[in-house]
Amino acid sequence: MIKKNNLPQRALLATAIGLATISTAGLALAAEQSKALELGNVNVDGKAAKKTYKVEQSSSVKYTAPLLDTPQTITVVPKEVIQEQQALSLRQVLSNVSGITFNAGEGGGGSGDSINIRGFSANNNIQIDGLRDSAQTSRTDTFNIEQVEVIKGPNSVFGGAGTTGGSINIISKQPMDRAFTTLGGGLGTDNYHRLTLDSNQPLEGVGTNSAFRVNVMAHENDVPGRDEIDRERWGVAPSLRLGFNDSTRLTLSAFHQTDDNLPDYGVPARDGKKLGGVSREDYFGWENLDKDEIEQNAFTANLEHDFNDNLRLQNLTRYSRIDRDTIVSASHVNIQGVPPGRYRPAGPQASGRDTTTEMWINQTNLRASFDTFGLGHELVTGMEISREDFDLKSYNHGLGNALYPSNGFDLSNPPGHWDGPVNKATTGFTENQLDDKALYVFDTIALNEQWDFNAGLRYDWFKGHSDTFDATHRQTGDFTSKDEKLSSRAGLVYKPVENGRFYVAWGNSFNPTAESIASNGGGLTAATENLDPEKNETWELGTKWELLDGRLAVDGALFRVEKTNARETMADGSTQLAGKQRVEGVELGLTGHITEQWDVFANYTFQSSETLEAADTAAGIAREGQALGNTPPRSFNLWTTYELPEGWTLGYGARYVSERNVSSSTTAKLDAYWLHNAMVGYKVNKNLDLQLNVNNLFDKDYVERVRQQNGTDARSSAIEYGDARSAILTASYTF
Repeated sequence: MIKKNNLPQRALLATAIGLATISTAGLALAAEQSKALELGNVNVDGKAAKKTYKVEQSSSVKYTAPLLDTPQTITVVPKEVIQEQQALSLRQVLSNVSGITFNAGEGGGGSGDSINIRGFSANNNIQIDGLRDSAQTSRTDTFNIEQVEVIKGPNSVFGGAGTTGGSINIISKQPMDRAFTTLGGGLGTDNYHRLTLDSNQPLEGVGTNSAFRVNVMAHENDVPGRDEIDRERWGVAPSLRLGFNDSTRLTLSAFHQTDDNLPDYGVPARDGKKLGGVSREDYFGWENLDKDEIEQNAFTANLEHDFNDNLRLQNLTRYSRIDRDTIVSASHVNIQGVPPGRYRPAGPQASGRDTTTEMWINQTNLRASFDTFGLGHELVTGMEISREDFDLKSYNHGLGNALYPSNGFDLSNPPGHWDGPVNKATTGFTENQLDDKALYVFDTIALNEQWDFNAGLRYDWFKGHSDTFDATHRQTGDFTSKDEKLSSRAGLVYKPVENGRFYVAWGNSFNPTAESIASNGGGLTAATENLDPEKNETWELGTKWELLDGRLAVDGALFRVEKTNARETMADGSTQLAGKQRVEGVELGLTGHITEQWDVFANYTFQSSETLEAADTAAGIAREGQALGNTPPRSFNLWTTYELPEGWTLGYGARYVSERNVSSSTTAKLDAYWLHNAMVGYKVNKNLDLQLNVNNLFDKDYVERVRQQNGTDARSSAIEYGDARSAILTASYTF
């Protein structure tokens, strides 16, 4: 395989880290020269805080109560778990949360993170620091991520349109009050190379509590078990906090990341199993044609003002842009009309999508604490306005049956390199626009010492518009969809003792037709522009406890999610709101210190899914009584570490996913699997840490991502395996 030239990336990395280090040193020198600096204040932070997986409060201002008092299942993957696992992508981070599965990307809809929570898609329900981030892309690196919050259940009150099974809130690293610089490096199997810098410097003499932080990353590796597939990326994320006075502060943050990857569409499969004669290592794309080039840029301004101890105003503004040029060759194959053991490609081959996704979003929140008639209130009210623009140019390279050998290709040895003629041609253009305006209010009301009432309302004005054009820019479609919807949520919390809670909660959400037009460019059609939104509703009964003097959090919940007005494609090609689906089950969680040396992060989900109603004339949709696709009845995740004497730490992780349906219209199953990981850490001294991670200890072949299709002889489906066994040695030096 032809490897990419890494020299420009490495030179850029060295330059970026050098500039960041010089900048940090300059800031430190300026601080030393400032008259406001006193040497006696250098070590005000004292001893570093004890590590803990237990998070007390959501980072979102919309959650007015601590997690213990919030009547909802919220799982927070903390920075400690991310660091100990060396989890580098959002998918790896979310693998710590039971009840989450991943779909494989499709070329027609745009590949990227495709996430299911409690059986329903959450592709459009990802936020960064509380602001919608719906572009369909692969969130490949965590170098600027502090923690990830998974909020379970329908919740349009929190995230706007969507959120059937839940939403995801990614929390970015922010400037801090103490000075530090951490240099990190990693080497591993499969050509793994990684360098990072995380540097923070308080700006003494610049306003009040001002600080600057910068994170820099460069990375490359081949995918374990898929040696033909390589990944390269680099990124930089500076942030500046300016304190104008004790009451007013402005944080300015920027983010840039560039990815250069070879797309991986897995191996051909039938009924969830790879075809006979195919190896998990086989590559069915064209390495000299396929590519995935991504450039992400974002700028965020966060202005906060405290009127007093009980009244606070926040205004968040973000502009983001993602440019992505992707050429993919699907691994669907046709084994009809060729000798046994041969195939012709059946899916899109060298199909290109050149997209630009832009978003402007502004959110204003006013938080107030007050009493009325003897009732305590923690109130947040606010408004949000956003515009997303999606521009797509579709093209291909003219590959087709006429260019393939008459007897096809060897199924057990796909060529991987295209030697035939290429005729690149544009096939069409799409321009989508999505506008949303919303008003919302949240309140936690302390009825008395033992009872809290939690409520939220949000009203959305949602509008989508799609224009489509052919290759000559002649307009072929012009469609508009408008929806206005009130979303609500309510919960009652009973506090029998100081460390225990029982709660019951209800919430709803809606999925408008235009929900994803700025994410994957699916666009509106005459059949869908006037459809009402899908409707979702949840009930949850749960309990939360803090044990061992508050060191350990234990929670459990019974839940039911029901979707009505589910969109279904009929045999004549029309779309009707004819479906009804339900997922119900149990969630359990355990997080925190078992002892001072032993930490645990574990969760378990049991869920039963079913299609309750389906139209008789629908084409290829679920049969009544069938379980939903890619929705395992049982899933379990564990990460635990134990600190030994002399600076050693041992870590172990396990993940279990039970058998689950390939799709909602079949009984074909994906195999259950157990996955095991291990970590050994050693603190050489107060500055230097070493860590060895071995992932997939027993080199298990397991399907992590699936297209929810059974496949036929004429056009197979495809499955994407999780990473094979790999080992990574990292070192971090902090000063």
